[in-house]
Amino acid sequence: MHTVYFAIEAKKLNTMFQVNDTLISENLLEEFFVCDLVSCKGICCVEGDAGAPLEKDELKIIKDILPEIQEFLPENSKKIIREKGFYYTDEDGDCVTSLVNERECVFAFFEEDGTCKCSLEKAYYQGKTDFCKPISCHLYPVRLQKINDYTAVNLHHWKVCECAFVLGKKLKIPAYRFLKVPLIRRFGEKWYKEVELIADLLKETRERND
Repeated sequence: MHTVYFAIEAKKLNTMFQVNDTLISENLLEEFFVCDLVSCKGICCVEGDAGAPLEKDELKIIKDILPEIQEFLPENSKKIIREKGFYYTDEDGDCVTSLVNERECVFAFFEEDGTCKCSLEKAYYQGKTDFCKPISCHLYPVRLQKINDYTAVNLHHWKVCECAFVLGKKLKIPAYRFLKVPLIRRFGEKWYKEVELIADLLKETRERND
């Protein structure tokens, strides 16, 4: 039996389910989401108030693989990394990726059609490293928040990603299924199977009550 919590999120009552030391937002299980890169052009790597959050262990990993991704970095990014480093500490005391012209992530590059992509991810898919990208980027639109001894797993809504919610609804793919790989990367397969079970039970309950 899963413990159910209630929390205020996005100014409305939202149910949260406990799995081990995590509290999982009902929105993650019920809302649809599929990244629509054709429509958004990777704008999430450009818009925002700060760079992408970095875990402490990711700092060393990225530092070590910087030589492997040099060929994918724009000259402006290389200059920023040489002069300021690839990350900085924001107002909340968190480490985040550096920015180019106070805009795009320092690891971003642009294709000819204007699509913004990640140099870390490109190096990974070309077999040059075994680090895909920061977990905060991999998980998005999931955001994690510490609540006492728990980690809240919430689904974040951002206007630049609205097309992804539209595409997800069209394809009928729930956010937690689209994010299976990064969720397992962060929490493990056993945790993810628990989430699947909760989602199935929630769906059955909704169908019985309709």
